[in-house]
This record gives sequence, C-alpha cells and structure tokens, in this order.
Amino acid sequence: MKSSFLPRRIGRLLVATLLGTSAACFIAALHTSTAYATNESPQTTQRHAYSQSTAEHYSYRFGAGQPFLPSFAATGNGEFIDPKSFPTAKYCGHCHQQAHDEWRQSAHANSFRTPWYTRNVNLLTQEKGVEFTRHCEGCHNPTALVSGALTKGSTVDRKFDEDGVTCSVCHSIQKTDTRGTGSYVLGQPAVLVDENGEPIYGEVSDKAILTHLDRHSQAVMKDFYRTSEYCSACHKAALPKQLNDYKWQRAIFLYDEWQQSSFSKQSPLPFYTKDTVSNCQTCHMRREELSLPDPGAKDGKLASHRWIGANTIMAKFYNYDVQFEKTVAFLRDNVFNIDIFGIEKNGGSMTAPLGTTPVTLKAGDTVTISTIIQNKGIAHSHVPEQRDMYESWVEFEAKDASGHVLSHSGALQANGEIDPRAHNFTNRLVNIRGGLNDLHQVWDTRVAAYNNTIPSGRSQIVRYQFRIPAGSRGPISITTRVNYRRFDQHFIDFAMQKQHYVQPVVVMASRTRTFQLGDNPAAAPDPADNPLWMRWNNYGIAMLDAQQYAESVRAFEQVAALRPDYPDAFTNVAIANFQWQRYDDSRTSLNKALALNPHSARALYYLALVERNQGNLDAAIANLREVAVQFPRSRDAHRELGFSYYQQHKYDEARAEYENVQGIDPDDLAAHYILSIVYRRLGMNDRAAHEAAMFADQKDDPTASTYALEYLRKHTEVANETVPWHTHSDLPVQPSTAKRDGTPAQ
Repeated sequence: MKSSFLPRRIGRLLVATLLGTSAACFIAALHTSTAYATNESPQTTQRHAYSQSTAEHYSYRFGAGQPFLPSFAATGNGEFIDPKSFPTAKYCGHCHQQAHDEWRQSAHANSFRTPWYTRNVNLLTQEKGVEFTRHCEGCHNPTALVSGALTKGSTVDRKFDEDGVTCSVCHSIQKTDTRGTGSYVLGQPAVLVDENGEPIYGEVSDKAILTHLDRHSQAVMKDFYRTSEYCSACHKAALPKQLNDYKWQRAIFLYDEWQQSSFSKQSPLPFYTKDTVSNCQTCHMRREELSLPDPGAKDGKLASHRWIGANTIMAKFYNYDVQFEKTVAFLRDNVFNIDIFGIEKNGGSMTAPLGTTPVTLKAGDTVTISTIIQNKGIAHSHVPEQRDMYESWVEFEAKDASGHVLSHSGALQANGEIDPRAHNFTNRLVNIRGGLNDLHQVWDTRVAAYNNTIPSGRSQIVRYQFRIPAGSRGPISITTRVNYRRFDQHFIDFAMQKQHYVQPVVVMASRTRTFQLGDNPAAAPDPADNPLWMRWNNYGIAMLDAQQYAESVRAFEQVAALRPDYPDAFTNVAIANFQWQRYDDSRTSLNKALALNPHSARALYYLALVERNQGNLDAAIANLREVAVQFPRSRDAHRELGFSYYQQHKYDEARAEYENVQGIDPDDLAAHYILSIVYRRLGMNDRAAHEAAMFADQKDDPTASTYALEYLRKHTEVANETVPWHTHSDLPVQPSTAKRDGTPAQ
C-alpha cells in the first residue's frame, strides 16, 4: 500500500501545479478509477493509507491489535482515524450557534487543555510513558487517541487539543457499553448520509445539510445518546493492570450509582422513591431558552450543551461568567438538607429533634451536636468515587452573643489548606510507599485509606463537641455548612505552579440554629426542616451507615409511630435488625410492611434474605422472582436470586441470573466468582477460566490494608475519619510529624 500510495500523492501535487483548477477533474477521475478497481470509496482508501502509515510508527505497548489500551475505546473497523476527518466545532457552529456557545464553556470542550489536567497527565507520561496516557485520553481527548497521536515521536498535528471532546466525537459514537473507561465505538465522522443511508464523509455545505435535515439527523443522532448508558462510557472508569502494574481497581462509577439510586427507578432498595425517572441528561442537559439561533431547538428550547456540573474553577479560569453563575446555582439547587438534629449535654442522652423538643443549656455545659446531612438532590455520591483531589467538607461554627467563637471546624487555614480535622466528603488514596497520592497519581494507588463520600439518597451524621465557657452570654448560634471547591490547595498549587492559588469556594447548603442559655421550649416545626417523620428517617439512615444498629432501630420505630400507614418505616426497622443479625425481629417488621403493601418489592427483597439465612431457599426464591419481575434491572435481585439457585445446585438457573447481572454491570465481582464455578460445572471450561481470571484480577488485595494502616499511623489527624461513629472535638490535636508523601518530617 505504501509504495503505491506515495507516487499517487506526488502525482496529484504535480498535476495541481501544472493544470491549476483543472487538476480537480483529473484527481476526481483518479479517485473514481481507484475506487472502481478496489471496490472502495476514495475516503476509505485514504483512511486505510493513513491507518497503515500511522501503524508503522506506533507503539503497540499493550499488545498487537490493541492500539487503544488501557482505554476501552475502539473504532468501527479497528483502524486509526485521520484527525482531519473530524469536522471542527467551529464548523458545526455555523448553524448550531447556541450549542456551540454553550459547548465552548463546558468541561467537555476544555477536557484536555486545562493546566490542572495537563500537569497531572504529564506526571503519568514522565513516570511511565505517553502510551499509558491512552487510559486518560480515551475520554479527555478521543481524537488524539484514535488518530494514533499518543505514541513516542508522533508527528500528528494536534491543533484539535483545544477542542477536547468536540461535537464530532460525541456525535460519531456508534455503540457503548457500561464497562466505562472509554467503552465506546467511534465511527468516522459524517454530518450527512446519502439517499441510501450511507455516510458522506468530510465537510459538506450548510446548504446541503439544511436541504436534507432528516439525513443530517440520521448521521449525527442516535436514540441511545439520550440514555445514561451512553454517558457511562466515560463517566465510569477503572484502573486496569496495564496502567498500574498491580491489579484492576474501580475508579469512578457514577453510572452504577445512578442505576441503583431512586432517580433511575430501576432498584427497589433506595430509602426514598421519586415520582419520575431522571437520567444523566435530565440533570446535566436541562432544556433552556434560546439566546442564539439553533435549528436543534424544539419549541424554542435546546438541551443545554454546558453539561453543568461542579467544575467551578474552569469557568473562573477562562472567565466564562455565565458558566460560573450556572454552576454555582446548580450546586445550590436543593442538593443537601442540613438538619441540626440533636444535642447531648455532659455525656448524657441525646435530646432530639431540636426545635420541636425542649432543651435547657447553661454556661459550663459540654455539648455534642449531631448534624444530619442528607444527599437528596444528586443521583450519585458526593463527591464521586476516587475524586481524591476534589474537596467538599463540613464547616461547623458555634458562637455566643458577643461573637466569641466557641468551636470552629472546617476553617480554611492561612496557607489555603482546610483544617485537617474537618469532616471531608472525600477519600484518601494511599500508594505502595504508605504515602498519599497527593497529586492524583491514581496509577500508583494501592488502597483508599477511608471513604467519606455520601451516597445518593443517604444521610451522614457529623458530631461536634465543645464546651460553653463560664461567663458566656446567650443566645448561642450554631451553624453548619457544606462547602465545595474543585481541588484541594496542595493539588491546585501544583497544577497552577503558584503558591496559595485562590479558587472559588461555594457554600452549597447552610443551616443555623440558636439556643438561649436557659430554657428553650418546643416550638412549631421550622419550614426549613424536613417533616418530623423524615427527620427521624434520615437520622435512622445515618445511624445504620454508622453501624449504630440499636439507635437506627429506635429511629425507624419513631417513623413507624408517626406514620403507621407507611410500609417502608417497618421495612427500615427490619433492615437495621437484619444488619444487627436479629433475623426474627426483622421478619416481624417485614410482615407488618407486607400487611400494608403485599407486593412491596423492597420488603420482599429483605424477607428473601431473611428466609435464606434461616434455610428457606424455596421461599427466598419465590420472593426474589417477584422482585425481579417488578424491577427487571435490579442487579441486587438477580444476584441474590442467582446465589439462591446456586445453593440449590440449579446451575442453569444460576447462570441465567448472574448473566443478567453482568448485563447491567459487566464488572460485578460476585458474578465473576459464581460464574467461574457454574460454567465449569456446566462444562463451559473456557468461559469458566475467563471469569476466574476476571475475579482474580478484580477481587480485593488482602494485603492492601497494610498501606492504609501505615498512612493512618503517621497521620493521626485524619485517622478519626475512618471510624464510622466518631466525634469532632474542639480540643487541640497535635500536628502530624509526617509529610504529605508519608516520609517523616526532618
């Protein structure tokens, strides 16, 4: 191919020089004769030539025929795609002015060029090599990946870097699956198809598109673009062994969290239910009124191509004022409910819920405040998993009437760092040296020392203890805030190569209660509070997640007393008792729930677990079947049903259920394990070996916890956060004697 291709290019150049505009006719004829001889279009011939030429100088670091690993991205025919084949965003913006204007300010458009991203990915290049960055660029810069630019000595013109994830990337994806890490198939871009539905490659005139809008839509739109599964291709990711030379590790799984949340309505297990289904696009592509012309709009509104999320620093850095304003509004849009719920005095029992229950305070009291923070507005965790350098934390402050600060946790220090004792919705990724991966070097990760992210629909309890000094004057005001900034100070200083770089801090939610010194009688419910039953319910959820099962049972029993017609109140009592391994008590509560709603899938699911734990497999299977009928996309129902069949040695039935699980989540660990056994017993040895290998790679490393223990031993100021039930005290804590990388201070 190479020897015949180069003379043809030279010939075209000579003809163009000698004949000027008439050369076009000659070249067209040459194209036609070549296509006729090879039964290929000129564009296909050119793509083959580009791909072959690129392959000759490409590093297949991860194996022949695997050009894009560690990303799961693929192209339609496995070949590289010439970056010139991608129409620019500016070209699309000729007509789609509104979409282009919004896209330019989005995280997609700026996915590669931001200094914090390039500094981080350059660390990977320096440490391991440019080939390893394919893992990142499959989602941050797909054009660089599929063009073959990510190889040592590449000569690809990378002017496309400025456009990041551009229009013609997203609108050329032919297929996705839910493995994530760039699990999409990218076709060669086309903005129009011919009368036979065949793609017309390259730029075409605006007039041609406007004349055939139906063919344009056929070329660039597919129904699955409107699904969360489409977004999962990148908004779910793993760290494979090819990247870290260690083992498979889950990085982020926003799709899975959404799929199991109340927003998707695909699972019976969330504590609350929604009236309607919301997917990724519902929240992140809300339809907005047009301010610029755009033929993609319907009824004067366009699905926003800003993809508003939580990237506050990007909008500030590039002076995208509208993007910033909308981002801040999005972060404050009913995401959290903060409930200053209870108070303990001098080591006594808790008085709660505050506001509707009388309490007496006096100077000299040592008080512990229990604050409940409910993630009610996000379909995934806050912050999403392994966003170790993102920063959202709780700030707590107590003051007396003279303004004297009695307690303050979560304040920003002089160097821009957050109080190390603050309750932070994050995790800490520890490397093989027992130090912190403080610059998001996820390829060096061995274990998360702890994970305080707050899942969708769940609540966390955060407790603060302080003393009201003698001589204090009331009232005492107590304020709790949930703060957010994009990056921790250490990372952003590294990224911007500037000490104490200032980035915006957004107060996502705030709540204040005041207490008189003396009697505080019960009052009417505060409109800022949830209904009384829900306050108890959120407290019960928080206690359940804090492994305080007795208190969780007590809280849910309060809900049942307030709402005796609410089946989930009794189911929640049963869940707490089940976690407490009190199976008979759990059954009693589940029977009460089913008496109110005989077809409650949530109650039936937990009753099935009780039945199985007590040896009643047939009853468990009957209940799980009903749950799976009501919720065919419930991975939990299929997994537990499959395990029940497995216990009965019904291997065909078990196989079917675990394959259903893998249809929802291809990386479900239990499915890998059980299928490795089931396939072998069914004589399917090749498939058994594959599942066994996947399980071996993806299971937890039993030695990894030693890295976390080593880190926490050196960083006592954060060790408190690893304990499910703990208190933040205003007593001073000795500073750590270790540096951020884990080595002792000199």
